Amino acid sequence: MSIVEVTERVHAMGNAWEQFKQVNDSRLREIERKGNADPLYNEHLKRIGDALDHQKRRMDQMETAHARPGVEASGTKHAFEDSEYRAAFTNYMRKGMESGLENIHLKTLSVSGAAGAEGGYLVTPHMSETITQIVRESSPMRALASVETISHDTLDVIEDSGEMQAVWVDEDDARDVTDNALFGKRTIETHEMYANPRATQKLIDDASVDIEGWVSQKVAERFARLEATAFISGDGVKKPTGILSYAAGTSWGQIEQLTSATSATVKTDDVIKLFYKLKDEYAKNATFLMNRTTVQALRLLKDTASDQYIWQPGLALGTPDTLLGVPVALASDMPAVASNNLAIAVGDFKRGYMVVDRVGIRMLRDPYTAKPFVLFYTTKRVGGEVTNFEAIKLLKVAA
Repeated sequence: MSIVEVTERVHAMGNAWEQFKQVNDSRLREIERKGNADPLYNEHLKRIGDALDHQKRRMDQMETAHARPGVEASGTKHAFEDSEYRAAFTNYMRKGMESGLENIHLKTLSVSGAAGAEGGYLVTPHMSETITQIVRESSPMRALASVETISHDTLDVIEDSGEMQAVWVDEDDARDVTDNALFGKRTIETHEMYANPRATQKLIDDASVDIEGWVSQKVAERFARLEATAFISGDGVKKPTGILSYAAGTSWGQIEQLTSATSATVKTDDVIKLFYKLKDEYAKNATFLMNRTTVQALRLLKDTASDQYIWQPGLALGTPDTLLGVPVALASDMPAVASNNLAIAVGDFKRGYMVVDRVGIRMLRDPYTAKPFVLFYTTKRVGGEVTNFEAIKLLKVAA
């Protein structure tokens, strides 16, 4: 990634945005004069919008590539992080040889490296890091939320759903008992997901094939897809509970929803009202969450008071696009703008949603079930729930 390439991308995106505004301003003037606009305007805006999305994806990819960790620093490492474990695990993947992994387990006297009740072995730290990195890049909720890693299947969290009272008093005033905050405990469960990629033994035996990298990529792609969907719309049954699955309301355990003023459409005032539903303490670290088609619709909107567009592109590497000056994250699993859909979420997701990972990703090599293929049955346990219902708000599109 060169400075020249980054500069070219920034200029291309800036030019596309200026062109988009000029075309849309012409469309709006024609609507004001004639009551409608030539449909060709919409086609032109769609093409420019797609170009903006393409340029932004390229910039995000460059940022991701730049941010990825390089070669690990040398130093003393745990047995599961050194070359001995990786070599033993590669032998297990290629040839099914378990003795090396078992010997390391016995030598370190740690149950975490051996085949346990769940079966299989913990993948190497390098492979686990690769899977986790790809999942993190693919799942916006994982990047936005708080993440806890645990060594068992559940995490107990304390819920504070009220405010403790305090009052001013004079020196000799009586002190009555003040109202207490409401505390409770809730358990977030982790749920198992699996991927079962397969390869022929001939391919596995080929020394030029990076079998560890290939399996990591295949598994990560599947895990990322499942996670991203569950954190948005999961129903909590054998999977995390997504932000769209909670009842509407303002009580604890419910997420407040604002309904748009116009049927099947989102207007500038809807977005502004939604954002200002957040308390100041959440608004200062808020992010909008929506899918790409919703972003394309919101690019057309202006603030009538200032005549400025409410969406603005992030014209620097690592800088997100913004809506009302608030960062925007894209989630393909968020519904599109259509009647009765929850199309936009906004909130401080780090305070509002918790992802819980059980430490370790396990793999079981299976050369018997699907001959002549070898299966690499890989499992991971993940949970997720809303932990602060005040910190997230949803926009529902009117019917």
